[in-house]
Amino acid sequence: MRFDITKLRVGPSAAGVILAACLAVPATGTERGPVTNLPIPRYVSLKASEGNVRRGPSLSHRIDWVFKRRNMPLQVTGEFGHWRRVKDRDGVGGWVHYSLLSGARTVIVERDMLPLLTKPDTAAPVNAQAEAGVVARLEECVRDWCRIRADRHRGWVPRAALWGVEPD
Repeated sequence: MRFDITKLRVGPSAAGVILAACLAVPATGTERGPVTNLPIPRYVSLKASEGNVRRGPSLSHRIDWVFKRRNMPLQVTGEFGHWRRVKDRDGVGGWVHYSLLSGARTVIVERDMLPLLTKPDTAAPVNAQAEAGVVARLEECVRDWCRIRADRHRGWVPRAALWGVEPD
């Protein structure tokens, strides 16, 4: 038997069970968001300097915490209406209103004193160094390298040294 969820009438508790079942589908990498038709999972950044993270996809759900780092990269793992389920590099997350998110790509530097190289080559000269935890703008990636920009400094770094990009 097949149900059209857009026309199914259920009470509040049953609706929560159905919503939970729909959102519990694991991300396979080829999945598309039901709202945006964009890949799930995907990376975005926090557009605002503060973003409430809720237990569920509505204003009536409890705020579990607040992200307080503008441009912080987040991974979108689910969609429901105007809400996106996200997680940070520590795996902590919840539901955030889509208006707080940007498609601008940022990453977090995972290695301390990471050299920013002039080209994607380990023998290239160093432009600058980035401390672990720095949030940088992702400019482009080729193979195992990504070019990032942090403040006025830019350079190539190994993809594996960043959170906010997939290995492939």
